[in-house]
Amino acid sequence: MSAILQTNGLTRHFRGLVANQDIDFTINTGEVRAVIGPNGAGKTTFLSMISGHLPPSAGRVVYKGEDITKRSVIQRARLGIVRKFQTPTVFNNMSAYRNVELAVLRTDCPKAERDERIHSVLRRVQLEGEAATPAQFLSHGQRQWLEIGLLVAIRGELLLLDEPTAGMTAQETAATGDLMTMLARDMRLSIIIIEHDIKFIRELRAPVTVLHLGRILKEGSFEDVAADERVREVYLGTGS
Repeated sequence: MSAILQTNGLTRHFRGLVANQDIDFTINTGEVRAVIGPNGAGKTTFLSMISGHLPPSAGRVVYKGEDITKRSVIQRARLGIVRKFQTPTVFNNMSAYRNVELAVLRTDCPKAERDERIHSVLRRVQLEGEAATPAQFLSHGQRQWLEIGLLVAIRGELLLLDEPTAGMTAQETAATGDLMTMLARDMRLSIIIIEHDIKFIRELRAPVTVLHLGRILKEGSFEDVAADERVREVYLGTGS
């Protein structure tokens, strides 16, 4: 697999406070990566430097071999780096179909192919049966899936997801894991997930990066990470 994104020495300071320090990170095309750690570990700051919402104090962000460190959020989105925040931001009074349609209209999808493109996205996020349902009447989990669908609809290639399973039922959480696996496997999308649901991370079976005090504490499989005494002490606890 080839790297779609790399960060080299990525660092962010806030008035002397170290939020991230020397983060070297790589994700390949078609790969899912999980980022975990205690509150204040620097997870969201790290994602914000990748998305362009925060400029780094030092270091580089390289996307598809190009240094994009100084590119704006909009410029990065046009390149395929798209982000979902924790709270779903969809148009509540519009149907699921109409929400996805607005996203598709932002692309160069030919008019004759738009309807099939919209339904294809809805199928992938398990919402084709809810195409006519206003977003406000979808369950919390379905609204989360709809927003992920919007990222797919605008042809995102690197998806940055901040706690996508927060507030979901156990069944919805499991389905979200299946969705992540499918998007990576079938569409070759790359996905970075910040998550606190350790059961979800375990079952996702994706490489895990543990952040602590702004630095990478450990990387590896969930089993490797969970067996590390340092990780157990600062985050997972002895009962994990």
